[in-house]
Amino acid sequence: MSIKSKFISDDLKLGFNDVKIIPIKSKFESRKLINLQTEYTFPRSKIKWEGVPIIAANMDNVATFDMARALQNYSLCTAVTKFHTPEDWIDGILTGISLDYSFCTFGIESISSIETFFDSIHAKTNIIPKIVVFDVPNGYIKPFHKIVTQFRKKYPSTGIIAGNIVTAEGVQILADCGVDAVKIGIGSGSACSTSSVTGVGYPQLSAVLECAEAAQREKIFTVSDGGANTSGDISKAFIAGANFVMLGGMLAGHEEGNSETVLKDGKIYRKFYGMSSSEAMVKHYNEIAPYRASEGISTLIPDKGNVSNTIDEILGGIRSTCTYINSSNLIEMRNKGKFILVKTS
Repeated sequence: MSIKSKFISDDLKLGFNDVKIIPIKSKFESRKLINLQTEYTFPRSKIKWEGVPIIAANMDNVATFDMARALQNYSLCTAVTKFHTPEDWIDGILTGISLDYSFCTFGIESISSIETFFDSIHAKTNIIPKIVVFDVPNGYIKPFHKIVTQFRKKYPSTGIIAGNIVTAEGVQILADCGVDAVKIGIGSGSACSTSSVTGVGYPQLSAVLECAEAAQREKIFTVSDGGANTSGDISKAFIAGANFVMLGGMLAGHEEGNSETVLKDGKIYRKFYGMSSSEAMVKHYNEIAPYRASEGISTLIPDKGNVSNTIDEILGGIRSTCTYINSSNLIEMRNKGKFILVKTS
């Protein structure tokens, strides 16, 4: 076996920090002229959606109903964590949660349990969720493909976002399962330690670029999930081909996440942990199974107050990117944006 056979490509794989966006001559004098509202028709379910295509990640203390209420005021989305019950959803819907912007999340549940979940919500509200997120750390496993395929057959008119994957192969597999969008990212999240624990991962910018190209062939959408630490990173993800960008760490530490507060050295901090961390496994499953290893971190981050301040900063930054590259909206940004490499090792 040759050494070269162990490498699938000689191409350098890049993260968001490895590139900069090139400015071009622009007619826009102010960020006020930029419209981030975007219209999509989901390719398989034909769901029509309009909003700002940013999603709060399905993480404890991030994707709460309080967060969803705050974000929907900006037409932003929330992938509400899978640990909420049908009763939680019923209460949320009856108190103003919009299903245009709040998505149910599932893992590898049985189709019958999901059907029961939906039936319970429908019985009290006469509606069912419009869009669901199927989320597992490893989107390459057969049980995951099976449940996504079963769901698509059962609910042909419900939007499906599924992942996570990082390669063109993963895109094709999930496209064959009937998804509307693939979720891209393994090892890039700020609370994820998969790459150090398992050695598996893919630099996020290259993953989005390559998966977006494959998704275009399959006529489905992409969601960049992980690696975005600034509004500039979000812009880079959109330019790389992401239709949506999912945020975890950037939206953590806010009061809407309802996380536990800790007073340390006279400052208030909030807990933030990955959903494959020891803390998450103990919280939701009462133990760390002996065959599993933690693939997430647990940390304290400074309290950020109300999330509206952060959202204003994020959206302002993305609008500013648009003015630098003569783009009035996110679709133009994707088409006009170009990168230069600033790091080669």
